Amino acid sequence: MLSQEPVVDADDAQHSARIRAAAASRSTWVSVGVNLLLTAAQVLVGIFARSQGLIADGLHSFSDLVADFVVLFANHHSQKEADADHAYGHQRFETAASLALGALLLAVGLGMLWSAVLKLRDPHSIATVHVVALWVAGGALLAKELLFRYMLAVAKRVKSSMLVANAWHARSDAASSLVVGVGIFGNLAGLPILDPIAALIVGLMVTRMGWSFGWDALHDLMDRAADSNETEAIRATLSDTPGVRGVHDLRTRKMGDMIIVDAHLEIDAGISVQASHAVAVEARRRVLERHRVLNVMTHVDPWTAAS
Repeated sequence: MLSQEPVVDADDAQHSARIRAAAASRSTWVSVGVNLLLTAAQVLVGIFARSQGLIADGLHSFSDLVADFVVLFANHHSQKEADADHAYGHQRFETAASLALGALLLAVGLGMLWSAVLKLRDPHSIATVHVVALWVAGGALLAKELLFRYMLAVAKRVKSSMLVANAWHARSDAASSLVVGVGIFGNLAGLPILDPIAALIVGLMVTRMGWSFGWDALHDLMDRAADSNETEAIRATLSDTPGVRGVHDLRTRKMGDMIIVDAHLEIDAGISVQASHAVAVEARRRVLERHRVLNVMTHVDPWTAAS
């Protein structure tokens, strides 16, 4: 028997979703403002100071702008109500956005690796830069690090994997600013080789980060189960429901940052169908109330003392 009762705390769930959407939108617009200013400052000063590294870092900041608008798009669409074509809602827009951000990080990392290899092959091609480029690189590093910490704090507070991915994208740009700063310092000190070596190291880090985010998002799109701790917590909530004698065939799958649950509940065979249904409804209500679960489908199996 499948319980199809509505969520008891639907208003609270909708209020929580609105809070998450507002926090995501607010933090992302802050990122848009920061990246817009950094892009303009880094590119203009890079041209003036003859720093190819600073210009490249400005283009990296521009890639963050693209990522921010991807997040805003996904955040808007993931909050849409369920419809005939999407019976469980649109939460996976967030997962798709995480996949896109991972691909963007991967592309940026590979670009940094390619640029570093070219510089290592011909370090004398690096022009002497103006010292103002070093100050701009330092300012960009500080701004990106502060932005990362702010966005990560918001992401953890509202438990959004999409915002976590975008925060780490900001950290990758901070890493590239560090590379540019080291390269400019090395250039001014007569050691141009420091720039491509540092770029190579950070390029590897950014590439690995992009692969990690993209791979995780791909698995989530393939109905990956919730982590074992969360699954066992859900099992415990179902088992502790009065009238439930046992739980088996518990399955979970991720839907964005939410979870969909299927479970078989063992309930006394001697009670009425109506009473069994009431137990299943209560078990479902408890799970929806205590966990980040979007929906619970329950099947009642008869339990006897002999079983």
